[in-house]
Amino acid sequence: MDTDLLRAFVTVAECQGFSAAGRVLHRTQSAVSLQIKRLEDQMGKSLFERTSRSVLVTADGERLLPYARHMLKLEDEAREAMGDRPRGERIRFGTSEEQAGAYLPELLPRYAESFPHTRIEVICDISETLVQSFQEGLLDVALSIRHGPTQSGHLLGWEPMVWVAAEDADPTRGQALPLALNPEGCIFRAHALTALGKQARAWELRYSSQSPTGINLPVQAGLAITVKTPRSVPAGCRILGAEHGLPKLGQVEIEMHRRPGHASPALEVFCQQLEEIVTHSADVAAPEL
Repeated sequence: MDTDLLRAFVTVAECQGFSAAGRVLHRTQSAVSLQIKRLEDQMGKSLFERTSRSVLVTADGERLLPYARHMLKLEDEAREAMGDRPRGERIRFGTSEEQAGAYLPELLPRYAESFPHTRIEVICDISETLVQSFQEGLLDVALSIRHGPTQSGHLLGWEPMVWVAAEDADPTRGQALPLALNPEGCIFRAHALTALGKQARAWELRYSSQSPTGINLPVQAGLAITVKTPRSVPAGCRILGAEHGLPKLGQVEIEMHRRPGHASPALEVFCQQLEEIVTHSADVAAPEL
């Protein structure tokens, strides 16, 4: 079976589209469509359902997908065993600013010991935007908070969400809870407002920013409270407990998206080390097996 066709198949499935797959594979959309057509002819099965808005894997495609991934993994291992190690490769890595601050200080020096010539391009944004950029072929790896199911997201673990306020202030005493949150589309914001709605707690969105700095400053000044993970509590702030009358927020899922198809040794090691560092973090619970 032609691994180039399997690579195109896996890439379309994980990018959820032919245009995005073409950008990842450096081919035109029509070339990728032709490869999928050839594979479907060989298999005698339809592998995708195509509509005007989406590309979905069929039941036959779902059966083929794990075998295709396994065959591509074997090809990757064979290339590595034969010394196929490109130098000077670029890895486009997407993550949030707070995740970058938590994990990159350990990841980058460790990774550079094995691949000193690899260029790491770090793109920081909110998770929803990162996943979209990944699916459009603009990122090789993305570390994100899961907002919904995708073909490409690999669950690494869970992190608790906590209410955070300045150490010497208690903004919870007023009638309306003053909030500093990310813009619409952030899952932390959604959890916070949902939890307050269930509690019938009055609130007021005082500050909104896509940047952690824009959120942290009013919280550190005692002007508002926000929602974070324990690893992201800014200096001069504390976690608010149940004694403050705030609702529990639950957990969020951390996931990694990685470029489908042939993975170079440089990208393979980057993903392995990233996963190890994230899952070994004190605040991240490992997924159940």
